[in-house]
Amino acid sequence: MPAQASVIDTAWHPLVNGHAPPWASGWGEDRFGVFVEITVDDVTQCLRWIRPGRFTMGSPEDEPGRYGDEGPQHEVTLANGFWLFDTPCTQALWQAVMGDNPSEFKSPDRPVERVSWNDAQTFLQRINERIPGLDLTLPSEARWEYACRAGSTTALYTGGIKILGDNNAPALDPIAWYGGNSGWEFDLENGRDSSGWSDKQYPHERAGTRPVGLKQPNAWGLYDMLGNVWEWCADPWHDSYEGAPVDGSAWLDDGANTGANRVIRGGAWVSNARGVRAAYRVRSHPYDRVNNLGFRCSRVQP
Repeated sequence: MPAQASVIDTAWHPLVNGHAPPWASGWGEDRFGVFVEITVDDVTQCLRWIRPGRFTMGSPEDEPGRYGDEGPQHEVTLANGFWLFDTPCTQALWQAVMGDNPSEFKSPDRPVERVSWNDAQTFLQRINERIPGLDLTLPSEARWEYACRAGSTTALYTGGIKILGDNNAPALDPIAWYGGNSGWEFDLENGRDSSGWSDKQYPHERAGTRPVGLKQPNAWGLYDMLGNVWEWCADPWHDSYEGAPVDGSAWLDDGANTGANRVIRGGAWVSNARGVRAAYRVRSHPYDRVNNLGFRCSRVQP
């Protein structure tokens, strides 16, 4: 079992008197905790409750595959809980809100991809208009990592990682679609050529995204936090965590409105093993549209 980070003890419950928020179409509680649902047309999306807490953000210097921009490690305290999509935004939900589907690997239950950071902002504006009071945003980088870790302190939310080759880390196979397994028995005809990828965990010739929710979730009921598609965060890119907020908020500064690169997290179907860890972080231009980049939505609870 992975080591556990500390979690603030709170009696506050996200639902009042057993009623869903007015913007939700349903709610429930299971072994992962409380969830709510939103519905656009006939498409329903689950959001998981991420309780307040504190965690250590970033990776230790001895973590296998670590890059220098994953530090310095620092404690972050989230005083407020938040709701988070339990999967990346699907093509079905995008289609219901936006009326189109830009994805290369088309199927309703796959993550939407080929959407820029700016495209995601348009989606957020439109879905919030459709459902008054919903107030979805992109998660901050800190909230994303806190949710991904789900109380763990290790490279993966299931424990450590042993990297046997560029695309071979057996601990990833149960939880993530990455370069080592994303082409294994791939089911679409338009998969990208993966024949030249080195050290694959499983042999494959073409690869791409997979339907959401097929791999094991983390301890808070979140699927595909690692692998499948990269996920946009709210924050502009910073080369390290020197001076980063310690309250979980997005790190917005003078570069926030200048077209600066934005943070993406989680790794993707095309990523090598070291790029699919809870602390791994990359930048992308807010206009970029690529077939391994999507997003999931959050709502911070006041």
